[in-house]
Amino acid sequence: MIKLSPKCILITGASSGLGAALARYYAESGVTLHISGRNKERLSQTALQCRERGAEVYEVVVDAGDMNAMANWTQLAMRKSGNLDLVIANAGISGGTSTTDRSRVIDDESTRNIMAINIAGVLNTVLPVIPPMTEKRHGQIAIISSIAGFRGMPSAPAYSASKAAVKAYGEALRPRLATHNVRLSVVMPGFIESRITDANNFSMPMIMTADKAARIIACGLSKNKARIAFPVPMAFAAWLVACLPPSLTDRFLTRLPSKT
Repeated sequence: MIKLSPKCILITGASSGLGAALARYYAESGVTLHISGRNKERLSQTALQCRERGAEVYEVVVDAGDMNAMANWTQLAMRKSGNLDLVIANAGISGGTSTTDRSRVIDDESTRNIMAINIAGVLNTVLPVIPPMTEKRHGQIAIISSIAGFRGMPSAPAYSASKAAVKAYGEALRPRLATHNVRLSVVMPGFIESRITDANNFSMPMIMTADKAARIIACGLSKNKARIAFPVPMAFAAWLVACLPPSLTDRFLTRLPSKT
């Protein structure tokens, strides 16, 4: 696989899972990585792994949901490195441990937290970098959504809604940025081995390692794909369910293990 060679990359949610795997994938001599996460110990481990591969790494503990902190961090990264070749808005959270308990209809606090972090985290990453990228007519943005964003899932209403929102935002933004020579891709993965999926006690079809997912994403970004959805069979199934009327799909979907 031939990969493009972005030399300055910013990645949120890089303390574990997919974000850490993406940082490791791009880490090599001559590459500068700006990575963030909320867990200092795990983020430091990611930074160490990337430095061992030859990359120059700047790690910052920051909450992606904090607008001011994110603006300060992204501006600092740009002052240090000049151009940002690639920005990956990856930070996000899921619901709590899965359950089949139907007596708990919804968790108010968890719902608001998921919506706030998953949507605001993308906006807080993307909005500060758009002006300098469009001014310089250079750069690429990847927004991490999910296959769950194809259709509102009764099993995870807040999570699927937040991922649908960032999917729609990215797809709407892509052609507008293209006129300024800035590329944008929406990434829609299925189940990936991570701290999020570790909490699930149900079957997760076609689950893959974070490192494999990172390779698929990087390949799609190198081709400037508008939508990078995988595994393909799951993405097609989710797309099909979204196309069908709810009268045909609701009964099946409500049988899935519930999260938030």
